[in-house]
Amino acid sequence: MTQSQNTQSQNDPVRLAHDLIACPSVTPREGGALAYLEELLTAAGFAAHRVTFSEPGTDDVENLYARFGTGSPNLCFAGHTDVVPTGDTARWSQPPFAANVIDGVLYGRGAVDMKGGIAAFAAAALDFIAEQGDAFTGSISFLITGDEEGPAVNGTVKLLEWCAERGETLDACIVGEPTNVDDLGDTIKIGRRGSLSGTLTVSGRQGHAAYPHLADNPVRTLVKMLDVLLNDPLDAGTEHFQPSNLEVTSVDVGNPAFNVIPAQATARFNIRFNDQWTAEKLDAWLREKLDAADDNKGRYTLDFERGASESFLTRSEVLIGTLADAAEELTGQRPALTTGGGTSDARFIKNYCPVVEFGLVGQTMHQIDERVPVSDLTQLTAIYRRFLERYFAG
Repeated sequence: MTQSQNTQSQNDPVRLAHDLIACPSVTPREGGALAYLEELLTAAGFAAHRVTFSEPGTDDVENLYARFGTGSPNLCFAGHTDVVPTGDTARWSQPPFAANVIDGVLYGRGAVDMKGGIAAFAAAALDFIAEQGDAFTGSISFLITGDEEGPAVNGTVKLLEWCAERGETLDACIVGEPTNVDDLGDTIKIGRRGSLSGTLTVSGRQGHAAYPHLADNPVRTLVKMLDVLLNDPLDAGTEHFQPSNLEVTSVDVGNPAFNVIPAQATARFNIRFNDQWTAEKLDAWLREKLDAADDNKGRYTLDFERGASESFLTRSEVLIGTLADAAEELTGQRPALTTGGGTSDARFIKNYCPVVEFGLVGQTMHQIDERVPVSDLTQLTAIYRRFLERYFAG
């Protein structure tokens, strides 16, 4: 770091964030980040396990599960040390893995998403455990993957299965994703929309553009189908979710010639959906609309990508209320409880325990010059610490 910063935490979150950012853990590479965390937590008395998962056609990915204590409840913090690529490093004002602090701001890839969040919770947890000493009868655990920014195949989903096979029970979980929109403490995510991606392919008959009667242009049918899908709203939203939405993300005919009617036209789309829907219901809805637009001629195929996620909503008043109270006490504002945004590994964790997401402000995540104010790191640490005190006080 180019400037030293004093914090109220004995385990300085700025130093921890600096050390994590300095590990070039661009997904799926471990880059030393999990090794650093393992050493840090083991030294504090955590039982740590490094686990590597594999699957044909994907990169091997290292993961970490570490737990302090054996009692209940077991509060888990989940996150990821892998980061997205830096992009053009020449455009960064600071080297992306130098973790320099300039004018009270920490720069580096992963500063916001989400090594800063990991550092803040680690600092809070280590200080809390040290202060509690033998009086602490619960458990605190870390579930950290290196496969969140990648395909998410060999990461959290398999680490959770591994934990369950070993008899590990998670009672509640905070995912440290950068949830806040403008200011630290303005947003807690209590659920997520589902996500379904698909490919619509319409077949026709290739021919000369000057003789359309001798061909069957699939583009016409595809446009008609997309018009139906885009102009027929899925729903108007629910109490905790915004309206479901379908976006066309690609249209392609693979045709470089101006005077050839193509034999095939393809569109790719993504649907973000609320708790009125499941992937199965959306499949049925889509086929009903497409059949009508195709006049039931059967000229299309509809395929879905692997890994569709369902919407979910966490209703744990203890988890949500305790975290919201801690954030309000230290920031002066009551966090909004939302379900917006993209997907995260919380979609896997919700099958095992109540889960919420709360971390830093996400405005610069994945950007050139990703950065976080040092004051936000120290304040997030204080919020996590207050939450731990209240949560384990019962």
